[in-house]
Amino acid sequence: MSILREITVKSEKYWKTDEILVFIGPRQAGKTTVLKQIKNDLEKQGETCFFLDLEDPEYLGLLNQSPKNLFKIFSINSARKNFVFVDEVQYLNNPSNFLKYLFDEHKEKLKLIISGSSAFYLDRKFKDSLAGRKKIFNVYTLSFREFLKFKKEDDLAKKDFGKISLEEKSKVSLYYHEFMVFGGYPRATLASLEDKKDILKEIAYSYIKKDIYEANIRQDEMFYKLFKILADQAGNLVNASELANTLNLSKTAIDNYLYVMQKSFHLALIRPFFQNIRKEITRMPKVYFYDSGLRNFFVNDFSQFETRNDKGQLLENAVFRQLLEKYDTDEIKFWRTIDQKEIDFIAGDSALEVKTDSGKFREKKYKLFLENYPDKKLSFVSLDIEANSADSYPVIDVWGV
Repeated sequence: MSILREITVKSEKYWKTDEILVFIGPRQAGKTTVLKQIKNDLEKQGETCFFLDLEDPEYLGLLNQSPKNLFKIFSINSARKNFVFVDEVQYLNNPSNFLKYLFDEHKEKLKLIISGSSAFYLDRKFKDSLAGRKKIFNVYTLSFREFLKFKKEDDLAKKDFGKISLEEKSKVSLYYHEFMVFGGYPRATLASLEDKKDILKEIAYSYIKKDIYEANIRQDEMFYKLFKILADQAGNLVNASELANTLNLSKTAIDNYLYVMQKSFHLALIRPFFQNIRKEITRMPKVYFYDSGLRNFFVNDFSQFETRNDKGQLLENAVFRQLLEKYDTDEIKFWRTIDQKEIDFIAGDSALEVKTDSGKFREKKYKLFLENYPDKKLSFVSLDIEANSADSYPVIDVWGV
C-alpha cells in the first residue's frame, strides 16, 4: 500500500467537480502514485474508474488519431459519471485539443484526472489555455512531513514541531539532516544510504535527459554545465548575461535553459520584494532547487551538514523548500538594497533571515527593513537552535517554518 501524499488529500474536494484535474511536477516525484491513490479511493466509493498510461504506444497512437478513440479503448457507461485517469498526457501530439474536446462534449459522463511530467510540455503543447476547464496541482518531491511518513514515523509527522519533547526533537533533527543532504525523491528516500547516490545520478542523467531531449535542446553538455553552476550558487543572484559569457552561449540560449529548468520543476528563480525601486536594487532573481538531493548531486557533495563548506546555502535552500508547503513560488521573494542590506525570504506577512549560527542574529542589521515594512513579522531561522529568541525576535528551527 502506497503512503498517502499530501497533494492527494488536498485535491479531494475537486474529485467530483466538472473541471479537469492536472497534476504536474518533475519526473519520479510520484505523480502516477497520486493518480492511483485517487483512483483507489474513488473505486472504494463505488465509482467507475479507468486508467490510461500514455507511455503505451498503442494507446498513444489511437488517441493521437482522434480523442474519440477513448471510447474504443474503454467501455464508458453513459448512464453515470466515469473517472478517466490519463498518465503522462504530454506525450500526446496535441493534449490541449484532446482535453478540450472531451471536456466540452462529454463532461457530463467523463471526469478527467491527468498527469504531466512538467509544466514545460503542458505550456508548449496546450495551445488552448483550457481556461475555466482545469485545476492544476503541483506535485513536488516529498515534503519533510511526507519524508517522515516514508520513514515509518507517522506519529512524528503529525506532531506540532513547536511542542515536541527533547527526545522527539533529537529524532526530527536526525531525519532533517538526512532530508537536507539526500532530498525527497521517493525512491531515494526509501533506499539504503549506499543506493541513494546512484538513484539521484539516475534521475539526473536519465530522467532529466528526457526533459532536455523533449525540449529540443541539443547541447545537453552545456545544459548540465549550467545545472552545476546554478547548484553551486544556490541562494545567490542569477545574472543571465554573466552565465552566457561563462559558458560562451547567447543570453537567449541561457534564458531558454533557465525556462526549461524551471518548467521541469528542478529549480526556481525567486524575485525581489520592493516598494522603492531606486533603493531596493536588483531585478535579478535568486536561484533555489526544489530538491536538495538533486542539488547536492550537481555539486558532488553528499557529506553531512556539519562538515560542509556550503552549510549556509544548503540551509537557505531548505527554508525555501519549507516555504513551498505554504506558498506558491511567485509568492516567495527576497529583499535587498543597493548597500547590501538583505532579508533572505519575504512570504505573506513573514520575513525570514537564515543563519547557520543562531548566535549571530542582530536586530540592528535589519533596522531599515523593519522601519519600512512594519507589517512584516521578522523571524530568524536556523538548525538545531539553542534559544527561541534573539533581540526579542523569534528564532525557529528550519523544520518549523
